[in-house]
Amino acid sequence: MDYPGNLFVVAAPSGAGKSSLVKALLELDSHLVVSVSHTTRAPRGQEQDGREYFFISEPAFRAKIAAGDFFEWAEVHGNLYGTSRQAIEERIAGGHDVVLEIDWQGALQIKKLFPNAILIFILPPSWEELAQRLNRRGEDHPDVIDQRLTNARVEVAQARHFDFVIINALFETALFDLKAIVHSQRLKYAALQRSKPAVFANLNLN
Repeated sequence: MDYPGNLFVVAAPSGAGKSSLVKALLELDSHLVVSVSHTTRAPRGQEQDGREYFFISEPAFRAKIAAGDFFEWAEVHGNLYGTSRQAIEERIAGGHDVVLEIDWQGALQIKKLFPNAILIFILPPSWEELAQRLNRRGEDHPDVIDQRLTNARVEVAQARHFDFVIINALFETALFDLKAIVHSQRLKYAALQRSKPAVFANLNLN
């Protein structure tokens, strides 16, 4: 499927800094919009419905699955997460660049549906640092943190299937790398051909 907008998919294990990096990127790049996913988990901290996620019940979530409302969905840490089909299609068809924050399972599903999607995986610099970040966050019970670290072993092993990998050792450097990936993708011949068809037609490049 060809569409004028670019689709960037960012995945990472819990604690790697995915959400902070994407939030900072959105503040710097006015051409990017975020697609808000649906989830059955409870809000954390200052999270608001419709901003970080659409928080819905499991029955409501499964009704959306049955109706075909999701491009992808997966169970992560015992909760369900899904990406709205309509939200993505409308935005990329309208020429917007969209960034998705989802788990690796969803990212690989998206790649099958959108071969032009750019998959980006955020890695922690070490297992020790990942554990420290999860503990410093202070949002989860120790048993939950242990489960997240166990799951992270599986998640990190999937990085090889992604187009780009960023090691988030220093936040500023990781953010620079993320910006560079987005900018480079926009300058690819095929991406420009989709986003600037009039220019290519005028130059007889189609």
